[in-house]
Amino acid sequence: MRKTHHSIGNMTVVIIMLIMLISVLYPFAWLLLSSFKHEVDIIKYPPSFFSDIYTFSQYNRVWKSIPLLKFLKNTIIFAGGVTLISILFDSMAGYAFGRLDFKGQKQLFIVVLITMMVPFQVVMIPLYIEIYKFGLLDTYAGLILPRATSAFGIYLMRSFFVSLPKDIEEAARIDGFSEYRIYWSIMLPLCKPAMITLAIIHFMNNWNDLLYPLMLTSSTEMRTLSAGLAMFVGHKTIEYGPTLAATTVSLLPIMIIYVFAQKYFVQGVAMSGLKG
Repeated sequence: MRKTHHSIGNMTVVIIMLIMLISVLYPFAWLLLSSFKHEVDIIKYPPSFFSDIYTFSQYNRVWKSIPLLKFLKNTIIFAGGVTLISILFDSMAGYAFGRLDFKGQKQLFIVVLITMMVPFQVVMIPLYIEIYKFGLLDTYAGLILPRATSAFGIYLMRSFFVSLPKDIEEAARIDGFSEYRIYWSIMLPLCKPAMITLAIIHFMNNWNDLLYPLMLTSSTEMRTLSAGLAMFVGHKTIEYGPTLAATTVSLLPIMIIYVFAQKYFVQGVAMSGLKG
């Protein structure tokens, strides 16, 4: 009897997981297939998942309508630059808050956490004026520097550093290691899962961001993919086919990166524990 109940329970779990898997994958599958459909098949009612005819014409229209490679290059430089710099600064700040003891440590960390609750819309105008005063509008530096660190990244890295045993750094200090060498040679290699997790989050958020790069860039030469996709949205009409094709192209790098780094992502979240 117990085995029967156990089998039924396992079957129920499997069915629920399959339903969740289908519900998650369905929008991506629909997006991919629709990017190969004609415009008429995309907007017809009732909508259909499959089509009788598939074509590459939507991708050809994207290639001819916008400088896709330029947008892709700008997005890689912007998202990749922010990710690399943020990982360094977030890990340094996280190490300081998690492992060092200095005056005003708790108060300063509370201030950092408070900034997480401030919406971007509140600071966007002062930020624009600041970037304008420095002459960095429509430049890679103007896009990357304001996001050189983040409150969430500092919080995540601090949570990971706090979870490490104190004996590691105490033994290093006895051996004559400086604080910087302890951070760089001992602590940083131990937090590889947390760093990869943070890298995925930073890269994904900046890759998909629209408002921030749209505000700080004005020329087509500096547009990112998200801003480039907006060019297909007119005042009264939307070109669904090219938009879906361009969206598919923009999603592929994120999905590929996540597939190869997902084990580190799960491990990083589990090991950090997001401790306060």
